[in-house]
Amino acid sequence: MIRSVRGVHDILPAEAGKWRRVERAAREVFEAYGYEEIRLPLFERTELFARGIGEATDIVQKEMYTFDDRSGESVTLRPEATAGLLRAYIEHGLHVLPKPVKLYTLGAMFRYERPQAGRYRQFHQLDVEALGDEHAALDAEVIAMLVELFRRLGLADRLSVEVNSLGDEASGCRPRYRTELVAYLRAHAAGLCEECRERAEKNPLRALDCKRPECRPVLDRAPALGAFLCADCTTHFARTREYLAALGVRHVVSPRLVRGLDYYVRTTFELTTAELGAQNAIAGGGRYDGLIKLLGGPPDPGIGFAVGVERVVQLLPDADREGSAEHRARVFVIPLGEAALKGVLPAATALRARGVAVEVGHGDRKLGRELERAGRLGVGHVVIVGEAELERGEAIVKEMKSGTQRAVKLGELVEALLALGGRA
Repeated sequence: MIRSVRGVHDILPAEAGKWRRVERAAREVFEAYGYEEIRLPLFERTELFARGIGEATDIVQKEMYTFDDRSGESVTLRPEATAGLLRAYIEHGLHVLPKPVKLYTLGAMFRYERPQAGRYRQFHQLDVEALGDEHAALDAEVIAMLVELFRRLGLADRLSVEVNSLGDEASGCRPRYRTELVAYLRAHAAGLCEECRERAEKNPLRALDCKRPECRPVLDRAPALGAFLCADCTTHFARTREYLAALGVRHVVSPRLVRGLDYYVRTTFELTTAELGAQNAIAGGGRYDGLIKLLGGPPDPGIGFAVGVERVVQLLPDADREGSAEHRARVFVIPLGEAALKGVLPAATALRARGVAVEVGHGDRKLGRELERAGRLGVGHVVIVGEAELERGEAIVKEMKSGTQRAVKLGELVEALLALGGRA
């Protein structure tokens, strides 16, 4: 038997309903806020991610699925969606549209990580980007929209909203902090893991995100970025928090929140949960005002977030398999013989065309076995047509829950079942 590749997983029918619920809620919420869907390629030129995500990040150095295609060009399966979305924004001239340009996408991403609960090598994200506006009110609205998505899913009360400001490069506040942080990490290198010591030289802010218990005493005493913010960044962060309060979004300032990508500046945020162990971040994002220009576009600011769909699905209760019930057959047609099968196929087709899910037997099984199968499928009504019914031009409609049944003319069968609503 050929098994799936390590780090990927099949989404089976019993779980697919929860995925549809998440995706449907996301579309409804995002579009209510004025976002439009964009669909992106699964792979891009490698240089897009190397430049956009950052050469020094773990993603680019260790986790990307990169290969040369048959023409010798280096391409990479997308490890995240922002870089590709911004490439499309620049390439197709979307930057000329009224600002902010609001876009969302969803789909599979790929990173060569150690598989664990809620973390896979092929994983799925909902990604949202608002481009061309740097107002603090937009930062707050983006965060509020993310909270609304989880409220719609019934999960908001189980999550915490954490926010921080990373300052920016242009004002010099982040370079000043980086210098101070590197000096601190070097001075306390003996108390850090090998990975943190490596990050101290290549990507020092990422060291703050280390989850290893042995590193936390040193990292928790590290200089706080907030003390280094310039006046403009301080004001922007304060206003963002004021707008969050006006929107009714409860939040906490997390001074060690840095996120994992080099392009973030100023506002960063995460939604976290205590229910998934060490992988506690279920969604997160931030502002990246210099990234569009870095990728060859205009100097437009931007802010966005990504939601890990696998982690959201883990939080949804197993009883909430609405997709399985929603799409299973609601009517089971049991013909007894070839003639009966041909006689009921037009009615089954008409019901399906009217939106009723119908399962049709092939006429070659005994009635008892078919009724047993109908019970396992959980249908609401069974339609039985044998030779005698066919001669009378009738069908027997049986309600599975009560066991009651009645005869219906074949010509009236479709309307009779529609009147019953095809209830499960």
